[in-house]
This record gives sequence, C-alpha cells and structure tokens, in this order.
Amino acid sequence: MARVKETSDSLSHPVVETPHIRVAPERRTALDYVALAVATCGVGFMPVAPGTWGSGVGVGVFAALMWGFGRALSSAASNGVLSKASESAVQAAFTSLLLLVIVVVSLAGTWAATRCEKLLARKDPGAVVVDEVAGQLITFLFVPWSMAGRLWPVVVGFLAFRVFDIWKPYPINRLEALESGLGVMADDVLAGAYAATLLSLLTSIYLLQ
Repeated sequence: MARVKETSDSLSHPVVETPHIRVAPERRTALDYVALAVATCGVGFMPVAPGTWGSGVGVGVFAALMWGFGRALSSAASNGVLSKASESAVQAAFTSLLLLVIVVVSLAGTWAATRCEKLLARKDPGAVVVDEVAGQLITFLFVPWSMAGRLWPVVVGFLAFRVFDIWKPYPINRLEALESGLGVMADDVLAGAYAATLLSLLTSIYLLQ
C-alpha cells in the first residue's frame, strides 16, 4: 500500500510514496526520546499548525541570541575588554554565531528527523518541526545588527518564511523527495534562504532611506 507523505502546515498536495519506513518498535531507547525532543522542539504535537509554532521557536531562539550577544557586548565594553568595535566587526561576529547555531540545528535536525520517521512510521511527520526552526533562523541571517531591537524585520521575516514554507515554490517542492531527514530539512532550509533574500532586500531599502 502507498503511504501519504505528511508535512507541517503545507498547502501542497500530499505526495504518495511507496512504503519504505519500518514500523516503529514498541520499546523506545533513550536516544529515541532525545530524537523526539530535538525534532518536535516542544511544540511538534500541538493540535493546530505545528509548523507555525516551530517557526515561533525559531524566532524565540533568534531573539535570545540577539539579546545575549547584545548583553555580552555591553559587558565587554563596560569592563574595558572591548574599547570600541566597528559595526562591521560586530556584524561579522553575530552572523558567525547565528550561522554556527544554524549548522548545529540543521545537523541535529537531520539526525532527529531521520530517526523520528522510523519512530512515527511516517514520511516527514507533521510533528517534526526542527526544520521550521532552522529555516526561520536562516531567514534572519542577513539582518543588519543595526536593526537590533526593531520589531518589523522579525515580523516580516516570520511571515515571509511561513509563506515560502507553505507555498513551496520551485524547487522547494522537489527537495521534499530527498531521503529521510535530509528531505525533511532541505525544503525548509531553501524556504529560509528565499525568505532571507527577501528580508535582506527590504532591510537594505529601509537603510537607504
């Protein structure tokens, strides 16, 4: 019997695939629970729009990184460790931090999603939202540090990513066909890149005014 591919908050037509995922074992290991925790990010089993909740987690992580980085800069300046850093140096440092977090989340998400497909016996289970977290973080990758504290880039970035993630314009819809966790993560990573491009353009226009 063919299996219908399940995705979070998707408007695309279900993809029918031949079964290739083993039925989940009755006894779960500690690693299985770790994979479930990473893949669902605490919101994957929400009854309504788990993907949108996952994007919200991504926004929260980004906001926490900005707050923590800002506090670290202020502390270093007040203690005399950092006399005066150029805006480009601050931007490079924060972008590097954000990129590191994105890589870690993407790698951990690929592993967790692969394991959860077997645990939940579904292709791209809707409960797996770590891909939305990674994609949402990618959306903010090129937001200038000078925009820190402004609300509109966060709101626009959130909405832009949700549109691209749900709409799935070409070739995002093709990436879902990739095997296991790679297919789960890849389409949201590209959706995040699309949203990042749009948000970068909008912030550039805003700064030129």
